[in-house]
Amino acid sequence: MDTRNVQAGADAGHGVSFNEAFRVWARVASLSFGGPAGQIAVMHRILVEEKKWISEGRFLHALNYCMLLPGPEAQQLATYVGWLMHRTAGGLMAGGLFILPGIIAIMGLSYIYAAFGNVSFVEALFFGLKAAVLAIVVEAVVRVGKRALKNRVMIALAAIAFVAIFFFAVPFPIIIIAAGLIGYVGARQGRPEFAPAAHGHGDSSAAIDSMLGEAVPDHVRPDTSRAIRVGALWLALWLVPVAALLLAFGQANVFSQIALFFSKMALVTFGGAYAVLAYVAQQAVEHYHWLKPHEMLDGLGMAETTPGPLIMVLQFVGFMAAYRDPSGLSPMLAATLGGLLATWVTFTPCFLWIFVGAPYIERLRGNTGLAGALSAITAAVVGVILNLSIWFALHTLFRETVPVHAFPLSFDMPVPTSVDIPALLLSIAAATAIFRFKLGMLTVLAGSCTAGVALRLAGVI
Repeated sequence: MDTRNVQAGADAGHGVSFNEAFRVWARVASLSFGGPAGQIAVMHRILVEEKKWISEGRFLHALNYCMLLPGPEAQQLATYVGWLMHRTAGGLMAGGLFILPGIIAIMGLSYIYAAFGNVSFVEALFFGLKAAVLAIVVEAVVRVGKRALKNRVMIALAAIAFVAIFFFAVPFPIIIIAAGLIGYVGARQGRPEFAPAAHGHGDSSAAIDSMLGEAVPDHVRPDTSRAIRVGALWLALWLVPVAALLLAFGQANVFSQIALFFSKMALVTFGGAYAVLAYVAQQAVEHYHWLKPHEMLDGLGMAETTPGPLIMVLQFVGFMAAYRDPSGLSPMLAATLGGLLATWVTFTPCFLWIFVGAPYIERLRGNTGLAGALSAITAAVVGVILNLSIWFALHTLFRETVPVHAFPLSFDMPVPTSVDIPALLLSIAAATAIFRFKLGMLTVLAGSCTAGVALRLAGVI
């Protein structure tokens, strides 16, 4: 193949019109169910195998970069590939479309939940959802654990992370930073336990024919002056609204709290949504008192059943926070603004990481220290997700828990006599459907919702 033609094609979106790309990314967005594993699989099938827009090797390289970043890796991968093909406009289109269906769906469900959440039928639906979500989170522990816990060192890191966050309430960011430092040092010392886990589909060396080829478009090459301009723009888009809210209303205002809290989340969401949700639940429920434990489960159920990243549940958290404390506005208007604000400060940094960092990350391929840090973080994330599953189980399967605060311990203990038998049986059925019969997530969620309604009609719940 003529290198000049490849380069010309790369610079021009390699022959793919913007309108055609829009249609394909809209299709990807409409199929983005099932969490990051399913979403990445959909993109791989459409972009690599079907459309042949990008080679296998290039797809995996982009994925590995996104795995290093905080935030939802599937949305960032879409942004990366869209940017690679059609510059900034392509990245905005691909990344924006990826989250748009979820924004609309979660907002609509949040309206229904706030207005009718105490209605018998809606309560029954969410009763079933919570049981299925518990089984899905347990399945996530198993899935991530199989990939990440390759040796005793990684198992120990996962165990330490679980004990730290569950029994001692150590903040999630501290666990992630500590695990990253351990992995970095271990890898730099040549310890084989910290070799990175493989990601992707198939052999990354077997690049197939693609329109883009292996050329490097001009806009992908590192340019310090461009990086400074782009970084300043996206930092302003992200942080100016946060600063404006703080100056106008102070730190005690709910909108200021939403802006600050979810901006912090945007910096520490390594390891996928399941990991950070443990910290979000801890803070939103126990510190800010924005939601009750069962409402956090309901929000996760919404995110599981709608397209887009699972982290879209943060929009529901922001919605309910402002709904409960409207600051002089009508509750629904305040809730809408709170949900959109949480979404803005969560996803704006995702575009910043791609548009500024992607050209430079090419130079870090094969960096031993960073690979070791990522491996250790992934192992610690298994422990954090295990904590999330137990936290969900406590508040799904038991009607009462007793807080234990005896320094340095800080955790909730279930009251055995308060076990919710219908919820326990429904959770066991959902887990059986997932682990034994390998049913899909949407099938299990739909079945659990139906069972919840049936139990309510039968007078069981």
